Order: sequence, then structure tokens, then C-alpha cells
Amino acid sequence: MQDYKKINYPTNKDVVLRYIPGHFITPNSHVNYYMDLTDMKSRQREARATGEELAQKYMVSDLIDTILCLNGMEVVGSYLANKLTKAGMLSANTHQTIYITSPEYNTSGQMMFRENNQHMIKGKRVLILIDTATTGATLKSAVGSVRFYKGIVAGVSAIFTVADKIEDISIDALYTTRDLPDYIGYASDNCAMCKAGIPIDAFCNGFGYSTLQ
Repeated sequence: MQDYKKINYPTNKDVVLRYIPGHFITPNSHVNYYMDLTDMKSRQREARATGEELAQKYMVSDLIDTILCLNGMEVVGSYLANKLTKAGMLSANTHQTIYITSPEYNTSGQMMFRENNQHMIKGKRVLILIDTATTGATLKSAVGSVRFYKGIVAGVSAIFTVADKIEDISIDALYTTRDLPDYIGYASDNCAMCKAGIPIDAFCNGFGYSTLQ
């Protein structure tokens, strides 16, 4: 694996996007960059800075009752919620705080919520929080799940995104392809890197990567 490259967020030195060029297989595609968001999701200072920067986009938005965290974004989600409540955002929840939750996955890979967790989704305005949004498959599943459990999707927030929208919902992100204009994702069965004989560097998902060596 090559050394990390990084992009600093213009308004906060503690928000740093680290990435590695190469040939990577994700659950839904082949990509030419691996986004290593481990420190942004797990290191206290960086997670707080990330959550607080993401919160800026919702300071004047409608109510948010629940933050649905995907791919290990719970720590960032907590800081996002803390920033919103400190800024005076009220939720419709009787305790006037924001729920922070994540989905369970059934054997078919579908997102689900058990009976004791469904109250955090049903009738709530839910902000979906994800690390990276590339093919949109995970977000589509999350949007469908929130609606299935009779929640309202209040927005979608990401650290990095390729798309501007998922269905009719705008994706608010700290980084986009404007920051990485040569970012490319390919369908698994139509990968130009594979066709060119470029070896695979690693398999990766929301938990990290595993090299082939």
C-alpha cells in the first residue's frame, strides 16, 4: 500500500480526509481511491471536529429527532447532535434531545430495527449519517428502511460523496469530487482497472481494508 495523501478542510485543521490511490474493491464497486476515515470516526478530536463541521449545514434546518449512523459513524453522530443541541436546535422528542442509533442487518443484508428501537425511527425526522457515499446503494437501503419503519428522512450527511442527491434528497458533505476530481468508481463487472490488468490492492468496506499480500 502507498503512503497516505490528505486534504485539509479549509475551515478546520482537525478535519482531514486521508486517502490512498490504488485499485480497491468495495461491497458495491471498484474504486481508484481508498478513503481512510478511521481517525475521523474514532479519534476524539477529529471526530468532534468532523461532527461539528457537519452540524453547520443544519443550524437553520427543520427539526432533527434522530441521527441514523451508518458504517461506524456513531461517535461523529454524537458530536453532531451535541453541536446542534448546544446551538439551540429543538427536537420533537419529549426529552428535547436527539436519538443516535444505527441499524441491524438481517441475513439478507437489509437494514432492520427491532421493536425496542423502532420508536427512534417511527414518526421521527431522521438524519442519515454516512462516511462515504459512492454508488448510493447503502443510502438507498437506509432511505428505504427509514420509510419502511414510518420515519421521515430529514436529510443525508456524509464526509465524502460522489453524488449530489439520493432519490430526491440532497447529500450534504464535507468533501466531494470537487476535492478529488479524478475519483472514479466502476461497476464490479465492468471495471476499467481490471480490464487494464491493474492488480487489486485491497478489499475494503466501512470497517477498513484488507490487503491481498
